[in-house]
Amino acid sequence: MKRLHTILVPTDLSEHSRRALSYGCWLAGEENAALIALHVANEFTAWEYFSEDLAFLEPNDKAWPADRVLAEASLDLSRFLEPSLSDLQKVATATKRVVLGSVPQQIVAVAEDNDVDLIIMSPRRHRGLRRWLKDSVTDRVTRMSPCPVLSITTPPVLSRRHGKFAPVVLDWRGQSAAGA
Repeated sequence: MKRLHTILVPTDLSEHSRRALSYGCWLAGEENAALIALHVANEFTAWEYFSEDLAFLEPNDKAWPADRVLAEASLDLSRFLEPSLSDLQKVATATKRVVLGSVPQQIVAVAEDNDVDLIIMSPRRHRGLRRWLKDSVTDRVTRMSPCPVLSITTPPVLSRRHGKFAPVVLDWRGQSAAGA
């Protein structure tokens, strides 16, 4: 098996990505690899919303400066990493990076720039039409990535309607044998 030297863990600061971070810290500790915790601040967080009298009549399209967006995102990432400090201390080299731009493209760019051997992500489970109509960030990164992408998900929660399954066996005539 190929030895891992650098592991990238992109995070959106959610509990889903905390699971990927803890696994990434464990794997980096086992492999004596460097870990990069990445947060991509997107363009939507760069807009300032405020309320004034009659502000809805004249929308204010005032964008934050890029350095302010990156500074705020860096603070958010630091707050996100605080509960995981004990895991991060087990890693030989742990760094954090914050970049601005399209999330999948920036993850792939950081992976290419740092010669990353593995990307660890924890996607959210989508249900219904959203799963079929919209690609997830993990799917897009997997298609564009220069290295393997490990997807760690939480176990699915079965609802009560899915709790009991009765096997249905069809005989050669096409009739159900479960009710017989």
